[in-house]
Amino acid sequence: MAKILVVWPPHVPSYFNAGHHTPLYMTAGHLRAEGHEVETCDASAAGLNWKAMGDLLYQGAYDVIAMMNDFDAVDGFERFVLYAQELCPGARLITFGRLSSMNPGFFARYALDAVVQSGDYETGVAHYARALAEGAVTTGLPGVTVREGDRWHPPTGPGDTLPADQWVLPEVDEIPYDSYDRLYADDAHKFCGIPFRRELVVPAARGCPVNCDFCEVPAIFGLRERRLSVDATIDYIRRSYEKAPFEYVAFYAPTFTLDRRWVKELCRRFIEGPVSPQWKCATTIPHLSEELVALMGEAGCVRISVGLETLEPDGQGTLPRTKRIEEERFRELARWCEAAGIELNAFVIIGLPGTTAAGAARTREVLRDTGARFRPTVYTPLHEMTPAMTPLEISRFNRQLTSAPLGAESTDVYDFVFGGDDRLTSVYKNIPRRLSGGVS
Repeated sequence: MAKILVVWPPHVPSYFNAGHHTPLYMTAGHLRAEGHEVETCDASAAGLNWKAMGDLLYQGAYDVIAMMNDFDAVDGFERFVLYAQELCPGARLITFGRLSSMNPGFFARYALDAVVQSGDYETGVAHYARALAEGAVTTGLPGVTVREGDRWHPPTGPGDTLPADQWVLPEVDEIPYDSYDRLYADDAHKFCGIPFRRELVVPAARGCPVNCDFCEVPAIFGLRERRLSVDATIDYIRRSYEKAPFEYVAFYAPTFTLDRRWVKELCRRFIEGPVSPQWKCATTIPHLSEELVALMGEAGCVRISVGLETLEPDGQGTLPRTKRIEEERFRELARWCEAAGIELNAFVIIGLPGTTAAGAARTREVLRDTGARFRPTVYTPLHEMTPAMTPLEISRFNRQLTSAPLGAESTDVYDFVFGGDDRLTSVYKNIPRRLSGGVS
């Protein structure tokens, strides 16, 4: 029906998580299922230069270019739009991603034709591609704002959300894993991947009922979780391992152990085989138990990441009740993980309202004392973003810099994020190699 490029424009990412890149490939797969000819380009991860980007645009002669966006990935956005207009003038431009879902008005400044602002990303892009195939698009679409001349037509209603059995999982053949491997190689960056081992991301769930106000997941994907079946999950892992030498699985789900029955069934299937990968996941502490952690370790889990956020009582008042964790509860979890042979990775928010630098230091010391991995980010009040902000102002909402106005007095939070850490992971040693070469 249309020739479409699904692209993450060139930029210097402030952080890398391969899971955040899966929407690029799932959107492409969904569009292919609807009959379109689709190419993908993860320009940021692959380190593409602008000449290569121009070659792709000029030679591609695309009908639609779907540009993925994110909170900090807008520094190359304006230049990409210019290149697309200049080198592929017949293409219509639509954007989708976390930033346009949280702050859609920001994108009115760019020469775009449509903006996905609610619902699942792939359904929004598909609505627009389908409407173009049927003729001129002169109205908004479900979840999609559409430009007609100088006028923006608002969405006709909320965007669509797909049941999990309708997701099109990423085609591993088109993902630049060599680039991903290099981005994960230095654990001092505190990225989510495991260095020296190749990661298969499995997008297992969308939506989260925990509803932390500093997290975009509930606002974009809803409070009700949608989850792949165990059969579909295992089949995707099996097929992917047959295609490429993956060495562990990263489950991409906001709260992986939210459905304990599902997790127990998956673990049982991993233990029985023949699909028995090493794997990691992210979840919340209240959704774990000693029995479950032990089972996960037996089933090949090598790392559990938890949203600890803070151990300061004064800072926990802003958290959902289920996430207000006392120190002894965390130490107990650390003991469970140690007994199960699982690395415990704790997300800590620096600058969370009610917290102090001294309290963050105390939280870090507890983590070091228990052997847990300290993974800091800076508090980001996403609700404070506005459409009028400049790209530079938006770039401060990247969980690395404070969102304080430019020129404000420096804070003492940056030592936690940029000050270095001599406690690097060694969990890769528990994962057998399938790739040739590398560090063991």
